[in-house]
Amino acid sequence: MSYLLRRLRTVAVAATASSIFCSNFETDFRASVKARIPLPFQDPLPFPQGTLPLYSYRDIGSPSPSSDATKDASAAAQGGSKPCNCFKRNTIADAAAKVGPAVVNIAVTHDYLGVTAGKSIGSGTIIDKDGTILTCAHVVVNFQGTTSLSKGKIEVTLHDGRSFEGKVINADLHSDIAIVKINSKTPLPEVKLGSSSRLRPGDWVIALGCPLSLQNTVTAGIVSCVDRKSSDLGFAGMNREYIQTDCAINGGNSGGPLVNIDGELVGVNHMKVMAADGLSFSVPVDSVSKIIQQFKKRGRVIRPWLGLKMLDLNDNLIAELKVRSPAFPDVDKGILVPMVTPGSPGYRAGFRPGDVVIEFDGKPVQSMNEVIEIMEDRVGVPMKVVIKREANKLVTLTVIPEESNPNI
Repeated sequence: MSYLLRRLRTVAVAATASSIFCSNFETDFRASVKARIPLPFQDPLPFPQGTLPLYSYRDIGSPSPSSDATKDASAAAQGGSKPCNCFKRNTIADAAAKVGPAVVNIAVTHDYLGVTAGKSIGSGTIIDKDGTILTCAHVVVNFQGTTSLSKGKIEVTLHDGRSFEGKVINADLHSDIAIVKINSKTPLPEVKLGSSSRLRPGDWVIALGCPLSLQNTVTAGIVSCVDRKSSDLGFAGMNREYIQTDCAINGGNSGGPLVNIDGELVGVNHMKVMAADGLSFSVPVDSVSKIIQQFKKRGRVIRPWLGLKMLDLNDNLIAELKVRSPAFPDVDKGILVPMVTPGSPGYRAGFRPGDVVIEFDGKPVQSMNEVIEIMEDRVGVPMKVVIKREANKLVTLTVIPEESNPNI
């Protein structure tokens, strides 16, 4: 028996080395061996040497590929329209190498009465060849009321070891995004901004930065959630969304880039859950892009405020509200207003708890984010809002947004 077990172990080890996997060991030690062997490729190889597509395996004994499948593979080999859809051996390394030169280390020296009292470390990303650097606000500034003050002298160290003195150009408390500028006599490497809206749970992403002062550090993982709400994380009174990943993020990673496998910036690394592993959060680049635009336009971020608590409706919530109150309006989508702040623009416009917003500024809406997109930075501009109330009563209101408190 011991001899037979040794033989089985030998088969298992050999299987690991040659892509053959043993399975289904019976109680009488009869082994059922199942082999998975890469499909033969025509010459020239449709993939670079040393790479292997994840989907090109078939079981021994299964039908041979159809002629159509063979044609598709041949078309891919000839540079046809069929996509490769393969994850190459160097995919992550290539993306990291593409972005790495634009990732910087940010060290802020804290002075007290002319004496150095300490130093904090963060990361940043060069987004323009002129030395414009994107980072987190908490890395470089302290907020006092509606103003922000630099934490101290900012030293920016590039990937190649060069150091520059940085200056805070803009900072936003609500989003925790800041822009730092350095002056270089030569153009600097920059990162291309991607799109966070195209991310899906399970997509590969790469985090770069300087965790624990360890410069030029790369970690990788997958997207765990694309729209994690700040309320899910216990941030009361804040309306933010984050990209949740399982990338290893630590102190010093704040402000560094989260990139996709094409080497495009999709987020700004922001924070992690201290009591758990694999729970890291980044600010989506789509939100960051809008903040940068407002920085350029006004020097600060303006957020319209209505004083309305809003809740996106779905089929289950509508059904529950119908059970609680048969008079609840007949809708299949829209935005519920469960609370109106007294004295707010929404209160003065005539909103009531229980209203369902179905149209905002002439456009049909079914999510709070759509309302935010429509308002943009239009403070003081009257907007028509169509709501549906109990007994399906349609009402049109005019609301004039005010600028929100920047500390909220």
